[in-house]
Amino acid sequence: MTEPPTVPPENTPPTVPQLDVRAAQPPSADTPPPTGGFADRPPGYPSALVWLRAGILRDWRGVLGAFLATWFYLPVALLMAFWGGLTFAIAGLFALGSGADDQVPQALRDAPLIGSLIEAFLTRSGGVLGGVAGFVIGFLVGFLVVLALPWLGVADEPFALLTGLIGTVIAAALIGVLYTLYRVLLEPRLLVVSGARQPSRREYARLRPVLDECARRLGLPSVPRLLMEDDPVLSNARTYARHVVVTTAVLTEPDDEVAALLSHELVHWRTGDEITSAFVRGVGLPLTLAHALPTWLMRTFPHPATNFVVFVFFWPVLLTMRYVVLPLHARDVRAAEYRADLGAVLTGQVDGLRRILERRLSFETGRSGWDEAVCATHPPHELRLDALERASLAGAPAGAGQPVTVDRLFNHSGPVGTRRTWLLVGALALVACFGTSGLGVVQWAFFRPQAAIDGYFSALADRDSEAALGYLTDQGNGTDRDLLGKLLRGKGYQPPTDVEISSLERDGETATATVAYRLGDARQTATLALRRQDETTAGLFHGWRLSGGPTPLNAAIADPGVRLNGVELPVATEGPPLVLLPGGYTATGPSSALSETPSATVLVGPGETAATLQLAPVLKPTAIEAVEARVRAWLDECAKQTVAAPPGCPFRYYGGSTQKVTWKILEYPKLAVELTGPASAQVSTPYETQGRVQVSGTTTYFGTSSPFKDEDGLTVAGVATADGDSVTFRPAADSAGD
Repeated sequence: MTEPPTVPPENTPPTVPQLDVRAAQPPSADTPPPTGGFADRPPGYPSALVWLRAGILRDWRGVLGAFLATWFYLPVALLMAFWGGLTFAIAGLFALGSGADDQVPQALRDAPLIGSLIEAFLTRSGGVLGGVAGFVIGFLVGFLVVLALPWLGVADEPFALLTGLIGTVIAAALIGVLYTLYRVLLEPRLLVVSGARQPSRREYARLRPVLDECARRLGLPSVPRLLMEDDPVLSNARTYARHVVVTTAVLTEPDDEVAALLSHELVHWRTGDEITSAFVRGVGLPLTLAHALPTWLMRTFPHPATNFVVFVFFWPVLLTMRYVVLPLHARDVRAAEYRADLGAVLTGQVDGLRRILERRLSFETGRSGWDEAVCATHPPHELRLDALERASLAGAPAGAGQPVTVDRLFNHSGPVGTRRTWLLVGALALVACFGTSGLGVVQWAFFRPQAAIDGYFSALADRDSEAALGYLTDQGNGTDRDLLGKLLRGKGYQPPTDVEISSLERDGETATATVAYRLGDARQTATLALRRQDETTAGLFHGWRLSGGPTPLNAAIADPGVRLNGVELPVATEGPPLVLLPGGYTATGPSSALSETPSATVLVGPGETAATLQLAPVLKPTAIEAVEARVRAWLDECAKQTVAAPPGCPFRYYGGSTQKVTWKILEYPKLAVELTGPASAQVSTPYETQGRVQVSGTTTYFGTSSPFKDEDGLTVAGVATADGDSVTFRPAADSAGD
């Protein structure tokens, strides 16, 4: 096509470069049509993977906007920011409005003119200032709370924060890719559902030659599949990944306008603009779905009242789309429209495209709610006309700029990657595999539930109380950890041995294990509950801990001298409660001249809620002899007295006035000694083991003296007490005479 040699106007916007137009060479007749699973995809790509990659990686700004708006809950942040700002504004309005002047220093309030001026200003505007400041503060607080809330649990764990961000990016990218594949692979069915149909024979004969001629001029060996949409009023065409949908109104348009329209759509198809749009929609799929409902309502019920109600309920989504996603994605969309207009320049249909642009703003409508908000941001028609005029004049002698060709318009899509790229990717993949495998081995060896159980029993075997407490969720805060360490290091401690994990079941963050072990001389089984730690080790690994803590000793130690493993225990009223770790403990009690406490073994199994310590002092075999010796000595002292009623003695004579009284122990009583404590015992005389005592002397009766001799039973009662290595005896008050 020949154009007049006109010089383009000055101050050309930088959006479209100055280009020379060079017609494309017609495609070779023996070029095979594309085949494979992605039929009707555009030519010029070595594979479908290159085609998808080129579209997905093109608009990083739009992808970033959709990712931030969707995966950082930007609509929710706006909603919370609004209500937070409103709440703080009301509080600031009343707080500062009622007491603003009280905050002014007294010196300023008393100053002439200045004091009254400040008072008047605060009285009339203090509430407004407080409301504005409160709204700003509340808005920022509500907005930042929503953004930071999902990351509060890992804020002190940099690796967990990094992996969380990486996981979010991977999830968004994966959803974007899957959505793109869904749109591409199911595109025929989706278009049929939306109302598109196969063209009739007349429609096909009218449009297909024009489409083929435009493709020939653009150097395209194949064309997309042509579909029709029944709309006799609006002349439009829309390009998808593998199809071009044309309305029936296009059939009545002049050939040059139809050719310009199809040239424009062929460029969209060849450059994969629909792939880019689909990936952006997929990355922001939750936001896309949330935006689809208000868009459908406003499109289906076009009324100001409907728009108002929809805005009231969906304003965070609408504003996020309009002021975050739209500006970031619009740059690529506008560039795609300028690029597609150059297709009419290469096919020589500039005049037809010019007439289309002069009649209406754009000949493409939105394909979905997202497209209406984001993708329908075509440049102003006047700017498109200017760019079209400059491009059509670029080939003239007076024109300037680089020549535009099919290669420059469509760019060259190379292979998926060069050898160096694949080597780098392979090296990174290898490092990632080894790194992941190494982390997996570390996780398996040290951070499984089994590892926590093994570590717990190993710490007990090593008699390391601090390490053992580290494997428990309740680490015995408030207990005497130093005493617990001494108990495990004592000579009488027996840790559980032959530990075997017979079964383990995990349910999310908890696990239940059945453990068999040997404690003492018996084989026992325990069921242990475990919980996954919230904190991490090295920012990567979540370990496990056994639920619960040390086992409390439920017997109060009231007597001093009680020992476990040779360590003396505090009495019940002293210090924190006594707790024990699993194992066997050798318990001993105090001894005295009267009693001794046989040693006992306290067995504490893992997972037990309480441990019992029972120590019973017993009477020493020599204690009875010592008590009897002490009692006999006491009775002998009593028998030496020559009075009828020896004071403090268990016998007396009731025969009136007596003289020359003599006492003789015929038989000492057999005593029963019963311990009442480690150092005291109750002494009594059973009836069948009473002793015998003889008394003799003379009695005086009415001036006459006569001798007497009598015998009586002898019983002894009292308390024996250990006094160092000896035994003392104190008779009971009712067994001793006055």
